[in-house]
Amino acid sequence: MPKGTQIVSAESHGISAWTKTARITAVLGDGTRKRFFLKCATGQGARPLVEGEFHSAAAIDAVVPGLVPKVAGWGEYDNGKTHTYFFLGDYHDMDFSAAPDPESFMSQIANLHRNGKSPNGMFGFDVPTACGKMERTVIWEKSWAKSFTHQLQDVIKYDNEANGPWVEYDAACQQLIDGVIPRLLGALQSDGREITPALIHGDLWERNIGVDKETGQTVLFDPGCTYAHNEMEFGTWRCTWAFYFNSPVYMRHYQRYIEPSEPVDEWDDRNRLYSIHPYLNDSAGHPGSLSRQIAYNDMLYLCEKYAPSDCLEKYDPEKDVSLTGAYVPFTMKQLE
Repeated sequence: MPKGTQIVSAESHGISAWTKTARITAVLGDGTRKRFFLKCATGQGARPLVEGEFHSAAAIDAVVPGLVPKVAGWGEYDNGKTHTYFFLGDYHDMDFSAAPDPESFMSQIANLHRNGKSPNGMFGFDVPTACGKMERTVIWEKSWAKSFTHQLQDVIKYDNEANGPWVEYDAACQQLIDGVIPRLLGALQSDGREITPALIHGDLWERNIGVDKETGQTVLFDPGCTYAHNEMEFGTWRCTWAFYFNSPVYMRHYQRYIEPSEPVDEWDDRNRLYSIHPYLNDSAGHPGSLSRQIAYNDMLYLCEKYAPSDCLEKYDPEKDVSLTGAYVPFTMKQLE
């Protein structure tokens, strides 16, 4: 906090599955009263979660001012028993009940993707970031297929650690990495086609968005950024827990600003591939959930289409939520 700041109060505030959160009221050195939001994390992924959020929010704010709360700092401390990492930013009193206006919201997201330029023209990020508590591998790569493969291998590993090995699933994961990704994502950067790395929020879904009660402006939080193919941003919107972003009206407004990448007719398959990352991230964080089975069936679909193998089980359309329209509410419990 700024030098001379005096703390007036600190109280538990908000719900977070992976961190403890609080609202801090303070008086600054010039007498101004100000509120901050504090997030504390321990254990797996704690440092990339808070350090990554600090740098992610700073990067977003530099491109679209006001879209995320302004950051104040991050750091670490040890109380003798637990090593804790913390993030501090401006506090916003937010309403989480209303969906953002599709036209204005998607223009902001398109602005972020169009103007959030990679500092070196490559895919990756300056520091490790996290999706939930799961650290991303965001080393710099010229190839988007390689960059996405790193991130997918991360969540496959976390998922296996949480849920145990599964031979058929492991085979599908390997075929996805060896066959599908080089073909489906490699096509974005072959035969004269190119894509530009775009700054994405990295965990953009309904529970990470609110409306500031004072200004009426949409505010995003919990970013875990990377410079990526812009379409990766929307993989989560295909997932079973999406409850308004799965409406096509949002994507239609976005595509008025940024058209689908070539090959255009493979947009939906890329979206299916990108949704596997949040599904496995969810499966790793919530062992026993349906997400692993859904991701596995999506892998089989993509493998049958882009890298067929007689060694794999068959895709089952009756388990395809993009066909059945199944909705599974996302349950979030406050970290004890």
